[in-house]
Amino acid sequence: MGFISPIPVDSNGQQRQTGSMQTLGKDDFLQLLVAKLQYQDPLKPMDDENFIAQLAQFSTLEQMSNISDGIESSNQWDFLQMQSLNNVMASGLIGKEVTADFSGVYMDGTNQPTISFTLTKPASEIQFEIRDEAGDLVTTLTAEDVDLGAGSIKWDGKDSLGNLAPEGYYTISASATEASGATFTPSLKLTGMVSTITYRDGAAFVMVDGTEVSLGDIRSVGQPSEED
Repeated sequence: MGFISPIPVDSNGQQRQTGSMQTLGKDDFLQLLVAKLQYQDPLKPMDDENFIAQLAQFSTLEQMSNISDGIESSNQWDFLQMQSLNNVMASGLIGKEVTADFSGVYMDGTNQPTISFTLTKPASEIQFEIRDEAGDLVTTLTAEDVDLGAGSIKWDGKDSLGNLAPEGYYTISASATEASGATFTPSLKLTGMVSTITYRDGAAFVMVDGTEVSLGDIRSVGQPSEED
């Protein structure tokens, strides 16, 4: 009777990765079962009860694996359906007035994103920190002597060294300072009319007064307000 090494090895005698480094599927367990039958002592065959129990365990494992695959496939299908519905609904927002949270901008290498904000009191200075997707500071914009109410500032798409930043999504944070020296946080909310819809990586983004906004950031939708 041959010797079975307690350490798993491949056909070349090299140690195989196990545990979290390797995922065992139903085919692997079937091979283990076949190997066990192949190397069993013919003078001491397995009891029928143990053999049947192991077959039942393998059958259960196979069913659970199939269910898991089915759930994963269903989740992917549900995601695609939801994404398609969002894209269809986005087209109905054109010409509507929306209010959205404003947490970042997309820079495609040619545009100059607009950063919108609202102040509840005048500020002697506002600093806007622009960070890349890794969280690293790209540049800081400063606005001075800003009245209360809605305002905006443009980013030329360049970093603090004057180099054009790479295409991508950039997060925005803002801090305002009063004349007295006290600080407060401006509201980065945007209210305006949707002019166009942009599709990128399968998702829809709306253009609001020159600022690109994700559908998930929209908080309210209504008809454009009429001016007197």
